[in-house]
Amino acid sequence: MAVIAFKVRLYPNQKQISQMSRTFGSTRFVWNQMLAMQNERYKNNPQAKYQNNYAMNLMLKPLKAEYPWLKDVDSTALQATNDHLHDAFQRFFDPELENGHPKFKSKKDYAQSYTTKAVNQNIKVIDNHHLKLPKLGHVYFRAGRILNGKIKRVTVRINAQGQYYATILLESEKQAFKPKDKTNQVVGIDLGLDDLMILSNGQKVNMMHFDLEAKQQVRIWERKMARRRRNAQKEMAFDKHEKLLLPRTSLKQFPRYQQARHTVAKLKRQVSERRYDRLQKLTTQLVQNYDVIVVEKLNTQGMLKNRHLARAISNAGWGKLVTMLKYKCDWYGKQLIFVDPKNTSRICHQCGQKNHQFDSLNQHEWLAVREWDCPTCGTHLNRDINASQNILHRGLAQIEKEKVLV
Repeated sequence: MAVIAFKVRLYPNQKQISQMSRTFGSTRFVWNQMLAMQNERYKNNPQAKYQNNYAMNLMLKPLKAEYPWLKDVDSTALQATNDHLHDAFQRFFDPELENGHPKFKSKKDYAQSYTTKAVNQNIKVIDNHHLKLPKLGHVYFRAGRILNGKIKRVTVRINAQGQYYATILLESEKQAFKPKDKTNQVVGIDLGLDDLMILSNGQKVNMMHFDLEAKQQVRIWERKMARRRRNAQKEMAFDKHEKLLLPRTSLKQFPRYQQARHTVAKLKRQVSERRYDRLQKLTTQLVQNYDVIVVEKLNTQGMLKNRHLARAISNAGWGKLVTMLKYKCDWYGKQLIFVDPKNTSRICHQCGQKNHQFDSLNQHEWLAVREWDCPTCGTHLNRDINASQNILHRGLAQIEKEKVLV
């Protein structure tokens, strides 16, 4: 069985929107209550046993007795909240992941979500445009395609632009994905910032700077949004000072600020969707053309701490590209291999010798070196193509090593 997901746009009516808002608030409240409980337990007794998701689910009953309005929302959504908090703690405890401590959620965030579990057919795709959800009934949606399978859970979310989406997770037979034809081709991929991908056969995939294309419009509307927010805050302070009977206390009461905020969110969403669409097409093309794909295992989170490169790395979307390659290779019977990228640019792929002339260079000086001649065999090398070929060699060596061990 393969676990897959597809995303649909929801168009709820006013009653359903109200119910979604209550569910967003209730799940956020449960998350904060359970997180506060875990923090307090550890503060009072560091040796106290951690309360897992099963223990937190048992606490929902007394919590509902104290706050009866929690009974008005989907109960599986509250349980899923505990599951997510438990998962966040497990990732925090794992030393290899280096995730931070779970944080409290704020109702001021415009993007909200909740997850509901499928129990006793409470979630069902009625037809091509209606989805049955707990406490919401039949919700109208639009989607490019509907995949068949057993629904496991659905995540309902509202983005910063005020649009509603549902991500449906389901189990489907792997046979539903017909394996791609074998090409007997292998490739090594070096990820870069000047070029998004440099393949071991010399082919380069250009970087598309979607964020720079929209930069001017985003800057204009962000300045408008900031100006309108300042004016709104002044008016709220004036209403409070004058002690009006119905003072304005929330930014949601200022339509011009909301208009600017929606426009900024729309522009940024368009950038994200254009990047996502391009990565989908590139990864599909790679899976179609190659049977074995070798990529370098990069610490993207650590690299994002470099303030000079963080924007370019985020625009490249390396993490999303590798994630897409993972599940597409699994779906279509191709092989994806990760290798250590250390010194792939400094080792000659012809003779396998490292060029120690670069050992004294700092990072800035080394990045300026785009081509070099091997002092051992004299081969003229392009830095990026040489790295991709070394990545390919390491991947093939890893395959041979695994065959010997078997």
